[in-house]
Amino acid sequence: MSIVITGNPGVGKHSIVKEISKQLKLPIIDINSIAKDAELFEENDDTNDVDVSKLKKIIKEKISSPSLIVGHLAPYVISSDKINKVIVLRRNPYDLISVYKKREYSDEKTRDNAGSEILGVIAHDSINQFGVKVSQVDVTGKSISEVLKKVLSIINGKNSNEEVDWLDLVSKRNDLKKFFAY
Repeated sequence: MSIVITGNPGVGKHSIVKEISKQLKLPIIDINSIAKDAELFEENDDTNDVDVSKLKKIIKEKISSPSLIVGHLAPYVISSDKINKVIVLRRNPYDLISVYKKREYSDEKTRDNAGSEILGVIAHDSINQFGVKVSQVDVTGKSISEVLKKVLSIINGKNSNEEVDWLDLVSKRNDLKKFFAY
């Protein structure tokens, strides 16, 4: 069985997966790389859309032995029966804004991704797809070694879910308009 690391862009999925792979000696399946190699990305304005039905078929064939699967599209392209654990990395949306600026995301793409993190879209969709196999980890302000320790603890069944609620934080700061165009 395999382990999924997912979360919004900028939360540190690839950094932590590299470390987990070293520790557990598991190969990495990178969903975005597979989609790029299969030429499943369509550029639309500032976003890259993916044909998830085609990607789902390709991914299913790739998960034949235990592995680490990384990507924000995981809840949309992986079936639950292939997975032991799903860890959703979460990060403070205010921190994500600086990550997105470094990546030179447009204002709209920044707002969309930070808004998705605030609403917990990937966490929600992961829970819908994988149920009790899902745990969340708040990576805000933590070093890679701290996150690695927490994730390995979850993988080993010693630690469980962290509650993450960015909507409450953003609401209390009266910043909803900063993240959502309404």
